[in-house]
Amino acid sequence: MRILLIEDDLETAQTIRDGVKHRYAIDLTETAREALSYLESSSYDVIILDLNLPDSDGIKLCQRIRANKITAPILILTASIAVEDKVRSLDAGADDFLSKPFSFAELHARLRALSRRGPQILYNRISIKHLILDPESGEVFLHGKKIELRRREFQILEYLMRNAGRVVTRDMLFEHVWESNANPSINTIDVHIKFLRDKIDKPHGSHRIQTIRGLGYKID
Repeated sequence: MRILLIEDDLETAQTIRDGVKHRYAIDLTETAREALSYLESSSYDVIILDLNLPDSDGIKLCQRIRANKITAPILILTASIAVEDKVRSLDAGADDFLSKPFSFAELHARLRALSRRGPQILYNRISIKHLILDPESGEVFLHGKKIELRRREFQILEYLMRNAGRVVTRDMLFEHVWESNANPSINTIDVHIKFLRDKIDKPHGSHRIQTIRGLGYKID
């Protein structure tokens, strides 16, 4: 899952990033203008929006996001919010609220709940040909044996498995696995795919992860 965090308090933003980056790709922006630029060039699974921004009212930004036909769930983050502001936020297109200060257990729970509102239920186990991936625990099992994967390897495998039967291009992997400020080379994807094959396919003589020449990769 990829998150856009719109928060002008750098300490709060960094705290949130540190608390979720082990599980999600997260981009940070401080202003409404930057946020709209990010949303024009990238797609996100959840947007976390602070209401108090230096260049815009958060509710107005929420309205602009929806006016731009962006359907990603929006979690409003605020120190306090009156009932009338909750009503305005919901009418503007917000999906949920989280009050500061908050626990990361609650933040993760709300992110899980928001992800389930999309077209896919992101937190069910995924099983393909004796290969089981559990997004919640971060564990992967093959023929009942746990497979140890690095974070990027896990994220790439998860995205491939969620798109089983479809060709996943390198650009799609860059979009959903790496943050916007990262600059991985094309070779980086190929190296991670090789590591995945060494752990998942090679020991069993299988070919789950296929290369589609000139396009990308696919798991049937």
